[in-house]
Amino acid sequence: MPEALTRNIYVAIRGICQGNPGAGAYTATIQNIDTGAEKRLQGREASTTANRMELTAAIEGLNALRPGAVVTVIANSEYVAKGMNEWLPGWKAKGWRGPNKKPVLNADLWGKLNAAAGKHERVRWVVGQRHC
Repeated sequence: MPEALTRNIYVAIRGICQGNPGAGAYTATIQNIDTGAEKRLQGREASTTANRMELTAAIEGLNALRPGAVVTVIANSEYVAKGMNEWLPGWKAKGWRGPNKKPVLNADLWGKLNAAAGKHERVRWVVGQRHC
């Protein structure tokens, strides 16, 4: 099978929190579309937010892949998908400031996610129902 055909990946992400902030967890399920091979990544933090956990799931999922993949990230909320599809270019242009001129929340993780996504040929961000 040509290399290009084995590089199409789904990464389904989920971040949850008991309390917000509170104890949190994330899951990233990675599936090779061509072969069906699947891998699951998980982690926990004692004090965090659901948004930080969802960002962490995306970062860990993308970083677990060899560079150059064609990836579809399936988020369980609009936060990561809208952030990457709509908000990120404006934040970067404004020095990581939002429309209110205040620093972007979770800018540390948004920067890591932007770098992780940049390692791949293409990353598409969607909100979907695939369960982790």
